[in-house]
Amino acid sequence: MLTKELLSYILDIGELMLVNGAEVNRVEDSISRICKAYDAKRVDVFTITSSIVVSIQLKSGNTLTQTRRILSYSTDLDKLDRLNNLSHYVCSHTPEAEYIRNEIEKIRIRRKYGAVVQYLVYGMIAGTFTIFYGGDVNDAAVSAAIGMILKLAITFIQRVDKNVFFVNILCSFVVGMLGFLLVRIGIGHSFEMIAIGNIMLLIPGLALTNSIRDIISGDTIAGLLRLCEAILVASSISFGFGLVSVFIGGMFK
Repeated sequence: MLTKELLSYILDIGELMLVNGAEVNRVEDSISRICKAYDAKRVDVFTITSSIVVSIQLKSGNTLTQTRRILSYSTDLDKLDRLNNLSHYVCSHTPEAEYIRNEIEKIRIRRKYGAVVQYLVYGMIAGTFTIFYGGDVNDAAVSAAIGMILKLAITFIQRVDKNVFFVNILCSFVVGMLGFLLVRIGIGHSFEMIAIGNIMLLIPGLALTNSIRDIISGDTIAGLLRLCEAILVASSISFGFGLVSVFIGGMFK
């Protein structure tokens, strides 16, 4: 039977799904299916990018309502896959609330890739995109080095301010200035190729994809909110690189 405690854990699953990259339709469907597995008579779930509201009518006639405020996002497809598997298991076996709580905690504290691996991956992606878009080996090497510095900058800036727009503006400015200076001293050859390789690390591709999926699946409000957020993030990246142009123009005028 559904209780306040159990509903809280079900909301934990939905919240973690949304935070780690799930589209709104998946979150609402998972919460609804789990609640119905515990004999809820009616389930109403409303999810947007910043909030989840669940209202449940029990067969006894009582109603339970809980809400969650979503403050930040990350992308962790490993956690998302494990949460998806957990929701399937809960629907099939309807375990006790304590079991769900323990499984959620295991997923929540699951370690990500180590710092060294993350830095290397950032460098590899930046260098690969630089080659893909027409840069040479020198440009790829410079782009890879800047990509690793970008990861360091993201980590440091997020400790000071987690605002995604502020982070992207500063990181874009750092990437642009480093790219320009390294080309200026002759290590890199094409600033454009170096810049685009690192821009690809900042582009909100998952948010944009999920916004389109939400709109197609009928969650128009959530889709439009996520789309606006993706556009604003892209604009902040452009603004950061624009500051580089202004700064360089002022230096070499």
